[in-house]
Amino acid sequence: MPKVSIIVLTFNSSRFIMPCLDAVFSQAYRDFEVILVDNGSEDNSVSIVKERYPMVRLIENKKNLGACAARNNGIEASSGKWILTLDCDVVLGKGFLSEIIAFAEESEGPIGMFQPKILLSDKNTIYSCGARLSGLRRFYDIGRGNPDKGKFNTKRHVFGACSAAALYRRQMLEEIKEDAGYFDERFFFLVEDVDLAWRAQKAGWKAEFYPAAVCYHHGNSSNFNKQFRQYLCFRNRYYMLIKNQGIKDLRKDIVFLFPYDFPRFIFLLLSNPHILKALREISSFSRSLSSETFIPCKNS
Repeated sequence: MPKVSIIVLTFNSSRFIMPCLDAVFSQAYRDFEVILVDNGSEDNSVSIVKERYPMVRLIENKKNLGACAARNNGIEASSGKWILTLDCDVVLGKGFLSEIIAFAEESEGPIGMFQPKILLSDKNTIYSCGARLSGLRRFYDIGRGNPDKGKFNTKRHVFGACSAAALYRRQMLEEIKEDAGYFDERFFFLVEDVDLAWRAQKAGWKAEFYPAAVCYHHGNSSNFNKQFRQYLCFRNRYYMLIKNQGIKDLRKDIVFLFPYDFPRFIFLLLSNPHILKALREISSFSRSLSSETFIPCKNS
């Protein structure tokens, strides 16, 4: 049984998959399995994997089920103590697995999420050093857009990990799994990793940023357009709030959320035709869930 299960997602990813998998299999650390879940690619992503990487366990979905469902497919098929989620446009740095697994194994306390330093493909700019949830319930990638000049070289507690490259403890994932999966499949993709982190925090788990493990992320390999991504971010943020804070407590906070949320809503309503659909889906989602008492988490 491998210690680490690496879950890689592809969707029309032929230009990214070879650098991604080559970096994985060039790691000095070898106690891992790779499960690649393809979300109905129409290019030659699958044939590349079959021809060049026979050691990869391949799961082929007939259509694009979204990142959440695909990751869940991979996790369910895996057996490792540790789960590394990896987007196909991420390239692991030298020694990545050795560094992050050693750190995870030596960690004390209920740490179930480990965030490496994710740089953009230019190797000089921060993509994510972990997730932060603000008092206004906005979520941010720590360090996003900053030059990598030493400011983010210290390990620290964070709210959660960016699932483009995140190490999760299987014990935690099994404990917080919902009917909708480890990653909530109703989200399709975007915000799902923050939702997972919030659920984990409420269950007593923590997240840690470890900068010695470095990887490089191209970004937006799915090629979804800006308006579709805005729609998903808008909708999924409210899905997350309704789930994790509860309707009753969310109403109490409306006075604090309104100054930011209302102007943003008006802007999106006037510029994005998908927002009305998002409102209908948020309304339906809220009716499907019973209100729960908000369990506060310490923001990072």
